[in-house]
Amino acid sequence: MDSVSFIGLLLGLGAILVGQMLEGGHISSLVQPAALLIVVGGTIGAVLLQSPLRVFLGGVMMVKWVFVPPPSGHEYAIERIIEWGYMARREGVLMLERQVEEVEDPFMRRGLQMLVDGIEPIQLRESLETETDVWATQMRQCARIWESAGGYSPTIGILGAVLGLIHVMENLSDPTKLGSGIAVAFVATIYGVGLANIILLPIHKKLFSHIGILTNRREMVIDGLLGIANGDNPRIIESRMRGYTQ
Repeated sequence: MDSVSFIGLLLGLGAILVGQMLEGGHISSLVQPAALLIVVGGTIGAVLLQSPLRVFLGGVMMVKWVFVPPPSGHEYAIERIIEWGYMARREGVLMLERQVEEVEDPFMRRGLQMLVDGIEPIQLRESLETETDVWATQMRQCARIWESAGGYSPTIGILGAVLGLIHVMENLSDPTKLGSGIAVAFVATIYGVGLANIILLPIHKKLFSHIGILTNRREMVIDGLLGIANGDNPRIIESRMRGYTQ
């Protein structure tokens, strides 16, 4: 559980609400369902329009990483690859075949299978690096829906403000309707800008950070498997792999 994300979210929202009260305002004045519908609905619609459904759903599923980060698995990968390195030096690479089915991580399992199959080190690197690049590109594409939402949200907030002002202009003869129109106008802008800068854009940055960590792990695994393929001393392999965790 990433408590820092919870603290950051609560601090950001709390600062706005406390500031509103210190200025003599009421929190209830920030509750405008019409403004919320315009900003949230418009933002989701814009993101759906620009993104394939697969990418959109992938980005939505990734949001849990903000509060529950995916395990990096660096230590697990180092321990297993060093174990394989010693086994390969004692018994030969072919003896690692019995280890393939025991590996839970699909990427490591494919890499180990290729190693056992006698794939040349250069081809092994090219294949695993290509897979890593494709995977990282797909993950970043999904994460970018939050960046896009953060870009659309303020503009749609302004759109909501304009709609609110139109409502005000249409009811100048009825003072009882002016208050609600003005409230929607200003609160829609607050929703748009606040949603973008306190929630959407930070989510994008946090997801990119986690993708970077997972990509780093894959690169470390590639380096370790190549070390075994080249017959390097396991201690040297471990030293190189530890460098990825600095």
